[in-house]
Amino acid sequence: MSGAGSPSISVDATGLTVVIVAGQWHDVITDAMIASAQRTIEASGASHSLIRVAGSFELPIVSKAVLEQGADAVVALGVIIRGGTPHFEFVSDATTSGLTRVSLDTGKPVGFGVLTLDDEQQGLDRAGLPDSKEDKGAEAATAALETAVTLRAIRSK
Repeated sequence: MSGAGSPSISVDATGLTVVIVAGQWHDVITDAMIASAQRTIEASGASHSLIRVAGSFELPIVSKAVLEQGADAVVALGVIIRGGTPHFEFVSDATTSGLTRVSLDTGKPVGFGVLTLDDEQQGLDRAGLPDSKEDKGAEAATAALETAVTLRAIRSK
């Protein structure tokens, strides 16, 4: 696992609206990522809200709906843990492809905070908890905010 080389970005996103869309599975990990995403968004000056969905597979459709209703960016958070069947690959691919498509179709950023894991410990290590090595909720929020600010600057020219 590598957190090395990650950027330290401080962005002024005042006036932007961000929706965190998060799955309900593996709530200790997901709730920690939500909390760190919320802190990151608040520190940027953007406003935010939270929508919980059944699981990672539902992230794309709900993300698309909130972006079409006027949100400037989405932070998509979820946890998919490998099991003994191909289900992991199907859900991971559909979620990733779906969120990419949502961003391209709407022209708005989707911060990707969907963890694809071999076991729960990998998620705990990435969740932004006090003992975690990484903070994927904050990273996904930062990516969404930075991209939204960049797009705002491009479109204002």
